[in-house]
Amino acid sequence: MDEPILTMEERTAINSGRWFSSLSPSLKHDILRCAFVKRYPDGALISARGDMPELWVACAKGAVRVSSTTLTGKQVTLTYVEPGVWFGDVAMFDGDRRTHDTYAHGATTILCVTRGDFQKILAQHTELYEALMRLQARRIRLLFGQVEDLNTLPLRARLAKQLLHLARSYGVPNTPVDDEERISLHLAQEELAQLLGASRQRVNQELKTLEREGVIRVESTGLVVCEREALLRIGEGEP
Repeated sequence: MDEPILTMEERTAINSGRWFSSLSPSLKHDILRCAFVKRYPDGALISARGDMPELWVACAKGAVRVSSTTLTGKQVTLTYVEPGVWFGDVAMFDGDRRTHDTYAHGATTILCVTRGDFQKILAQHTELYEALMRLQARRIRLLFGQVEDLNTLPLRARLAKQLLHLARSYGVPNTPVDDEERISLHLAQEELAQLLGASRQRVNQELKTLEREGVIRVESTGLVVCEREALLRIGEGEP
């Protein structure tokens, strides 16, 4: 369902995004002026592999699950796009078809800019070229870091780093315990395992170990980070 206006919470998520907040006021104004809102229920398909690139998109609420399908027909989740993050700009430049499927994870709101408007903004704001180059550089650094972690770190450390990332993106205070953070993005263990390139059984074992150590707590409503500093140490490869 399309709605013409972002809620205050959604607008705050867009404006406070690390990349978008670094842009000049005039560029941000022109992007928002031509953007429109789309809302999706949990599990709805946003775009499919093979689609032509028609939209430049930002997540404003919920999460966008990026996935691919194996030769056997199994869906594999590659990443989740959190509120405040823009994506789809690569296809805006090269014009190639979409390479992955995207789905709403939870009730999800996206902010969209058509390819035609994207090109107009580029023509009017050369600043956007440099800003998108910085965005791509950050993505490449993250990708290289993930590949390095996959090849050098044990699953325990990779899991700790992934939980820290989820806490930064989706962490909310777990009142009344102020020192704890609840990860508001609810992931099944199979989905978490896919992000880590491991089996669900191994991830389940590591989660139980972290819970016994008092670092996290597994609840029916999701994961709670009890000791952030301990996760940081584990993520660095410490015992």
